[in-house]
Amino acid sequence: MNSWLVGLGWGVLGIVAGACIGMQAPINGQLGRLLGYPVAAAAVSFLAGGVVLWAITFIYASRSGVSLGWGAVPVWMYVAGGLLGMVYVTSSVILTPLIGAAAVMALSVAGQMVAGILLDRIGFMGVAVRELSLGRVAGALLLVAGVVIRTT
Repeated sequence: MNSWLVGLGWGVLGIVAGACIGMQAPINGQLGRLLGYPVAAAAVSFLAGGVVLWAITFIYASRSGVSLGWGAVPVWMYVAGGLLGMVYVTSSVILTPLIGAAAVMALSVAGQMVAGILLDRIGFMGVAVRELSLGRVAGALLLVAGVVIRTT
C-alpha cells in the first residue's frame, strides 16, 4: 500500500478523534449541568468509556490468544494516563459552559502543541525525537496567538 495513502488514513483518524473531543466537551458540559455536579459528568464519561474498552480488551485477548503483560507494567503507568485524562475531561466539563466549546478546544490544542514539542524534543517515553526548529516553534506560537485572539 502506498505510504501516502497510509498517512492519509492516519490523518483522517486524527481528525475524527479531534472531532470526537470537540463533541465530547459540550455533551459532558450539559451532562454536568443536568447532574448538578461537573465532576460527576467526568466520572460518567470515564465509566462509559472504561466499560467499552475493557470489553474490547477482553474480547481481543480471548480471540487472539494474547496474554497481556499486566505484571510488566510499572504501577505509576496504570495511574498516570487516567489521571491526565481526568484533568482534561473534568476541566473541559467545567470550562465549556463558561467559555464555549471552541475556546476549550483552542486552549486544549495549544496546550497539546506546546507539550508535544517539548516531549518530542526529549523523546519522552520513546516518542520519536524531533529537534526544535524555527517552523515548529513558529507554528506553536501562531497557534497560541490564535488561542489568545479567540478567547479574548
